[in-house]
Amino acid sequence: MQTLHASSPDDYAAALAAHPRLLVDYYKDDCPGCKMLDMSLQKFATDAAAEGVVLLKVKMEIVGEEFFRGLGLRQTPTLSLFKDGNEAKRLAGFQAPGQIAQAVALHLGAPVDSAA
Repeated sequence: MQTLHASSPDDYAAALAAHPRLLVDYYKDDCPGCKMLDMSLQKFATDAAAEGVVLLKVKMEIVGEEFFRGLGLRQTPTLSLFKDGNEAKRLAGFQAPGQIAQAVALHLGAPVDSAA
């Protein structure tokens, strides 16, 4: 699973446009749940379900609290699953690796085989 970091709203928008299967991790530094979710994401990255999924890390201290509020985010951590630039599911709070894999399979589907 490729990991990107958004340092501006423009980076965020570019990632949404460029990656059809995107998992966005909205987090902040002083958040214990965010650190736990990061460990879950690292474990999920080794799962077959992570193939073809891009992880975008969006840190509140970098992009700004107003940006987070504008997205309607009420807590960190929050994961959003985007398929073809559209939010398919939002998961608030800590998620175990299995929960992430299940949500990805359900809402993002399998990767598109470019050889087919």
